[in-house]
Amino acid sequence: MNRKRRTQTIIDFKIFTPSLLIILAVSILFAVYTNESMALLDSIFNTIVDTFKWGYLWYALIILGIGLYLSFSKYGNVVLGDPLEKPRFSLFSYASMLVAMGVGATIMRTGMIHWSEPAIDPPFGLEPGSMEAILAGNSYSMFLWSFQTFAVFVMVAPAMAYILHVRKKPKMRISEACRVIFGDRFTDGLGGIVLDTLFMISILAGAAVTLGLGTPIVTYNLAELLNIEVTFPFTMIVTIIWVGIFTVSAYVGIEKGIKKLSTLNMYLAGLLAVFIIVVGPGLFILDFFTDSVRYLISNYVNFSLYTHSMELGGGTHIESHTVFWFAYNATWAMLHGVFAAVISKGRTVKEMILTYLMAPTLLAWVATGVLGGMSVHSHITGSVPVLDIVQNEGLEAAIPEILSSMPFETIVLIVFVIIATIFMVTTLDSTTYTIASYTTSRDMSKQAPPKNVRIVVAGVITVLALSLMSIGGLAPLEVLSGIMGIPIIVIQFLTVYAAVKMMDEDQAWKYNVRKD
Repeated sequence: MNRKRRTQTIIDFKIFTPSLLIILAVSILFAVYTNESMALLDSIFNTIVDTFKWGYLWYALIILGIGLYLSFSKYGNVVLGDPLEKPRFSLFSYASMLVAMGVGATIMRTGMIHWSEPAIDPPFGLEPGSMEAILAGNSYSMFLWSFQTFAVFVMVAPAMAYILHVRKKPKMRISEACRVIFGDRFTDGLGGIVLDTLFMISILAGAAVTLGLGTPIVTYNLAELLNIEVTFPFTMIVTIIWVGIFTVSAYVGIEKGIKKLSTLNMYLAGLLAVFIIVVGPGLFILDFFTDSVRYLISNYVNFSLYTHSMELGGGTHIESHTVFWFAYNATWAMLHGVFAAVISKGRTVKEMILTYLMAPTLLAWVATGVLGGMSVHSHITGSVPVLDIVQNEGLEAAIPEILSSMPFETIVLIVFVIIATIFMVTTLDSTTYTIASYTTSRDMSKQAPPKNVRIVVAGVITVLALSLMSIGGLAPLEVLSGIMGIPIIVIQFLTVYAAVKMMDEDQAWKYNVRKD
C-alpha cells in the first residue's frame, strides 16, 4: 500500500492521465470507425498538404538555419552545465545515443526499401521504374535522413537543457522552458497544463506508433528465418520479448542501459555493413552510394522545396511524403529535444546541435547507401522483383526477400534482426526514460526519474501499441500524429525563443562558457 501511494505521488497525473485518456479515446473511436475516420483524417491531411505544403518545407529549412545560427553565434559557446566540469559522456557514446534515438530501427526499413516508392512514382518528370528514378529514390531516402530532419529533432533541446543543467529547474517541461515568455501565472495554471498535455499526447502516440510500425521490421525477417507465417500472436510474442529487454534497459538507467546498447549497436551495424560489402555486391554498392550522394547534393534544394505547383492534376510521392515526414517529425521534436537535453550535460550548445545534425545524418547516409545499394542490385539483376513485391505485398514483405538473396543469408538475417531489435530497444528505452522524466514530480536537476515510473510507462506504451495493432487503430493514429505537427511547430519556435531569452537574461554567453 505504501509503495502504491509513493508511486502515485511521484507521477504528475494532471498531465499524464488526460493525455493517456485522450489517446485511448481517439484510438478506440478510430478503430471502431476505421474507414470513416481514415477518410476524415486523410481529407484533413490532404487539405493541410494542399494548403500548407510550402509552409512545412520552409519550416524545416528555417529551423535548420536557426540551428546553424545558434551554433556559430555567441550562444554556441554556452555550456549546458558547469563550465568547469567535463561532459557527462564521451563524444562517441554521446553520438551513439543520439543516433539510436534519432534514426532507430526505421532506418533499417527506409534505408533498404524506401527508394522503391519514389521509383514507382518519381519526381521531376522521370519515367517510373527507370534507372534514374531508382537513383532519385535512393537519394531521396538519404534526403529524408538529412539536416532538416535532425534540426527539427534537436531544436527544442537548447531550452530544455538550459533549464535543467544551468538554471537547475526541478521540472524538465515545455511549460517550464516557456516560463520566461509567458510568466508564472500562465506556466503554473491551465496554460502550462495544456502545453505539457500536448507534449505528452504527441510522444505517447508517437511511441505507440513506433512500436507498432517497427514490429514488422523484426517479425517479417524472423518469420523468414524460422520459416513460419506472420500472425498477430507471433507479433505479440516478439513485441513482448523486446519490450522486456527495453524495460530492463530503462530500469537500469542511461549509463548501464541506453549507453551500452547504443555503443554495441554502432559496432554491430558497422560489422554488418562491412560484411555486406565484402560478401555481397561490394563494388556496385560503393559506386551506387557515390552516385546517390552526387545526385543528392545536386538535387538537395530540389528535394527541399519541391511542391510540384505546375501540375494541377496531382502530385508525386515525394511531394506529399516530404510534407508528412516533416509534420510527423515535428511531433517527435519534443521527445528528441528532451532526451538530447538530458544527455547533453557539459556539452556546449554548438556541440549539441552539430553532433545531432552530423552523426545521425552520416549513419543514415551510410545505411541507405549499403542497404539501398544491396536491394537495388537485387532488383536490377532480377534476383528479387522488388518493385513488384512492394506494389503487391508492401514494403516489409520485400525486406526478407532481399536479405535472403545474399550469400550466407541466415547470418545476414540474424544480424539484421538483432540490430533492428536493439535499435527499437534503445529508441523505446529513450522514449520511456524521457516520458518518465517529464511526468515525475521529483527534482530532475538532481536525480534520474524513478525506476518504478519507467516500468509503468513501459507497460503503458506496450499495452497501448498491442491494443491498437489488434484492433487496427495504428493507421489513424499515425496520420493524427502528423496532423498534430502544426501546434507542436508553434511550441518548438517558442522554445527556441525562450532559449535565447534565457541566455540573454543570464548573459550566459559571457559567464557560462569554458575558460581557456
